[in-house]
Amino acid sequence: MSNLISDSEKKVRLFSGKKVIVFDLDGTLTESKTAVSREMASLFCRLLAKKKVAVMGGGNYPQFKNQFLSLLSCPKQSYENFFMLPVSGGSFYEFRSGKWKLVYEKTLSMAERKKILSAFEESLKSVGYIVPKKVYGKIIEDRGSQITFSALGQKAPVAEKEKWNIENNIKIRRKLRLNMKKRLPGFEVRMGGLTSVDVTKKGIDKAYGINMIIKLLKVAKKDIVYVGDALYRGGNDSAVKKTGVDTIQVKDEKETKKIIQNFLSRKK
Repeated sequence: MSNLISDSEKKVRLFSGKKVIVFDLDGTLTESKTAVSREMASLFCRLLAKKKVAVMGGGNYPQFKNQFLSLLSCPKQSYENFFMLPVSGGSFYEFRSGKWKLVYEKTLSMAERKKILSAFEESLKSVGYIVPKKVYGKIIEDRGSQITFSALGQKAPVAEKEKWNIENNIKIRRKLRLNMKKRLPGFEVRMGGLTSVDVTKKGIDKAYGINMIIKLLKVAKKDIVYVGDALYRGGNDSAVKKTGVDTIQVKDEKETKKIIQNFLSRKK
């Protein structure tokens, strides 16, 4: 069974004993849809010198690049220890021969996209969602392997998303997810971040991503730990627990930073 670690020292000890550390992105390494901080980027590079590290989140590859990858200044050889799994494990990138290489991508077909978009249109009417007067980017975004609804738009400020989440999460988003699940029994439908609902092919979730890490990196479950802010039931990291790997629940990127700092400062 997967173990949820709560004590700070236990988190660091568990972190230390693994061959592969997998991080969620939004809410774990960065604030939602926000560029990684300079301090976190520096810590991440230092971590890559010691461990194989993967990052898995709901955004697509361009978003990973803008929000995280482009802000890293690691020694080039370190990137061979870094693996990216955008769209919740729906695609996988590795760094080989000086370039980022797409290993796989579970792209939605045109027919699947049409079906999902139609379901969103019908479900949003059903739950009474009204487009806000001010939105920040697209409300519905096609990410190739995933289609995502964001109540305030893809580029909404964190403060606005937090406010919307408090006021509407139960009233709209949870109802939207349940409504979509009824309309799309052959797909995965889950809540992501603070304002989003994501849809992927059946079986494509963060558990799938973990299993692909096991397969492609040739490691055992016991060699992996997953760090995320939403491992609770219904959270966008909760699928990971199906795999049986160890997990570390964090409150936010500040707690993640402390865990990495404490690990790096440990004497061998």
